[in-house]
Amino acid sequence: MKALTAVLAVLFLFSAAFAQTKDLGMGAYSNEKGPILLAVDSSLVSLQVKEPYVMFVVYMAARDSNQNIVVGRDGIVMVYKGQEYKMPALKALRQDYKGEIHDLGFYRHLGKEGLIAAWIRLYRFPDQGDFFPPVSMRAQVVTDEGSMAAQLGFRTKCYFKNPGFQKGDKLIIRVTAKNNPTLTGEVEVTLK
Repeated sequence: MKALTAVLAVLFLFSAAFAQTKDLGMGAYSNEKGPILLAVDSSLVSLQVKEPYVMFVVYMAARDSNQNIVVGRDGIVMVYKGQEYKMPALKALRQDYKGEIHDLGFYRHLGKEGLIAAWIRLYRFPDQGDFFPPVSMRAQVVTDEGSMAAQLGFRTKCYFKNPGFQKGDKLIIRVTAKNNPTLTGEVEVTLK
């Protein structure tokens, strides 16, 4: 009986997280309910659903302005059809996929109105580091972690190997703090 109660409690927590995801329009989704505020722009993925690697742009910030949260590369995962996927190493991505510059150029022309209307307008996202900085931009450096504190958030591109997406599929982007694994945030994304 205790096992059944525990399973039901976990399912309730996951369903509560899904209900907290807001569809901001234009492929953007947000969740402001956890200790890590999270917004995910999946507009490029929805347009290039058949590419071997897909790029999400993830915005993160600390809900509590007195808290410093550090998120490592391994702390961001994609959950698709019950399976968890980690991001590839930068070297592996660049060896297997040659579309990064195309992705960035295409992404720059996509609408950001949904994101601009969300909580991210209240935070600054310095361009100091990125998990997948473009080859052509020397201003951004490769980083394995990003930090968030006060009004400073962390924005990064996140690539995942495409597990066979179809239009209409749902997935979760989950973020867990490196310096405190109890601090998490997640967003449910629908590929439209």
